[in-house]
Amino acid sequence: MSKVIAKTGMVRALGAMSGTSLDGVDTAVVETDGITIAGFGQSDYCSFSDAERAVLRAALGQWHGPAVEAATEVVEAVHLKALAGYEDVDLIGFHGQTLAHAPRLQGTLQVGNGAALAEALQRPVVWDFRSDDVAMGGEGAPLAPFFHFACAKHIKADAPLCFLNLGGVGNITYVDPRFADPDEPGALLAFDTGPANAPMNDLMQARLGRPCDEDGRIASKGTVETGALELFLAEPFFAKMPPKSLDRNDFAEMIDLVKELSDADAMATLTAMCAAAVAQGMEHCPTPPTKVLVTGGGRHNPVLMEMLRVSLDCPVAPIEEVGLDGDMLEAQAFAYLAVRVARGLPTSCPSTTGVRASVGGGMISQPEKALH
Repeated sequence: MSKVIAKTGMVRALGAMSGTSLDGVDTAVVETDGITIAGFGQSDYCSFSDAERAVLRAALGQWHGPAVEAATEVVEAVHLKALAGYEDVDLIGFHGQTLAHAPRLQGTLQVGNGAALAEALQRPVVWDFRSDDVAMGGEGAPLAPFFHFACAKHIKADAPLCFLNLGGVGNITYVDPRFADPDEPGALLAFDTGPANAPMNDLMQARLGRPCDEDGRIASKGTVETGALELFLAEPFFAKMPPKSLDRNDFAEMIDLVKELSDADAMATLTAMCAAAVAQGMEHCPTPPTKVLVTGGGRHNPVLMEMLRVSLDCPVAPIEEVGLDGDMLEAQAFAYLAVRVARGLPTSCPSTTGVRASVGGGMISQPEKALH
């Protein structure tokens, strides 16, 4: 039965996230009022099949057409399966699947119809989180920083720290928890650092038919090709001041830089590129952070984590060190953001996406027919 969201007080929100690494759909419950986090609830993961992943991969970088329509069907079907097992939630935050992202050109495209999910699940669904930000001059990404700010408060951090998400693309959020609100000047700085798991996963799929370099085993046997690394770091993106964002395929030529290398050397070099991009990005932080907490699939790669520890001037640790769930943080973020949207609170600001003013994006779809 559909619920009416109260204007104040704690809400049980269910978030769903499918990232550019194309592994599957994360779902997670957060209890929040849209400002503070009261607690975390059930979470789960629903993997894409190889066939579903192939459909999504075929649609990457496209804005319309049969491939996009096929991807939309996969996204909606898998999300419906992933979200159907939850009860006692007040609303759902549905990110959808990003297929293309060019905020200064065509815009941003996340496929999946939140209204159809609202009807099928009989719950209010908040979706299309990024379009309003882009329409107001923002990058539309990253959107998790306001949640990262709440997480910093939740773990009682008292000094600046960074949340580093290593999914298909890497992004970093610098948080100063001494501020009261996330859109106060100085409270947040966020931007994409560069490619992360996407090129590594693509190379593994193309060469070895595997979705990823599990535990960095292939990379651990290789040697970094410094010439390719230097060419990569010469890309203009790294000199650009944040906020800034990337499409999953913006650095597709990385694969060309390592095409003559062995599997092991190619993976070692791509892993080093990810770490070097992060190190370059850290130079934009207003003050040195006290620590970097790593979330997303990249934290499971010991080779990448060691490269980060060597290249950064502060402690680097998986986010589990502070009691948070690095596999579910993005899904939790969209649960949290859904409540902010429902209550008219901003979800991005100039220092996170470059948007002209603080803005709360997102559409809210209510089920047309309540089940009795």
